[in-house]
Amino acid sequence: MSETVNKNSRKTNGKSSSRPLRCPICGAPRQQEFRPFCSKRCADVDLGRWLSEAYVVSGPASEAAEEAPSMPQLAPKED
Repeated sequence: MSETVNKNSRKTNGKSSSRPLRCPICGAPRQQEFRPFCSKRCADVDLGRWLSEAYVVSGPASEAAEEAPSMPQLAPKED
């Protein structure tokens, strides 16, 4: 049994929907060229959010990440 899915539709729970997928930034229909966004502007907005750390990927905290990096201590000069 073969199944064809329109590129503008999505499949949910085995049923296909004819609604176009939406841009996660503004909600406009997605454009293939900028997928999953509708435009370069929305892609750039998303990139800016990642770079400004507005988005984060959570994971287990490690002890090394919790400790603040320390500066190496210099030994006093002996004359």
